[in-house]
Amino acid sequence: MGYDYLSANYNNETPTENSSSEKQKAPDFTVYDREGNPVNSSDFEGKPVVINFWATWCGYCVKEMPEFQKAFEEFGDEVVFMMINVTDGFQETKEDAAEFIEEKGYTFPVYYDLDLSAAMVYGASSLPATAFINSEGKLVHGQLGMMSEDALYGYIGKILEQ
Repeated sequence: MGYDYLSANYNNETPTENSSSEKQKAPDFTVYDREGNPVNSSDFEGKPVVINFWATWCGYCVKEMPEFQKAFEEFGDEVVFMMINVTDGFQETKEDAAEFIEEKGYTFPVYYDLDLSAAMVYGASSLPATAFINSEGKLVHGQLGMMSEDALYGYIGKILEQ
């Protein structure tokens, strides 16, 4: 479901608006916080949400993270940021990801997709992948690949408007 949405609405630069009838309910998933507590995406219903799937081995993920940090600092009170590490336990471990976040000084919330279920639900077959969900819990936009600062801010604007 998520992959179909991300693929059908792939747009690398220009924010677009889908009509209300085209918007799908964002699929729910469970990831884990730093302490290992389960966190459901539905826990954030009623607030706009930015979901970003990333890994430390992904060069484009690493390159776009400063923009997400900047956006989190600016909009973190209005928008939920779910920076989801695709933690397969082999190529990417929770320890490596946590160390990377600490070394870089990122303060946005990081969650770990330990069973890769969130990545599967959203069809994050390549990284990075980002989804924007409005306060009604509807997918507004999905993007596979690196996000430009203009696109990131444009889509945050869209989910704040709705």
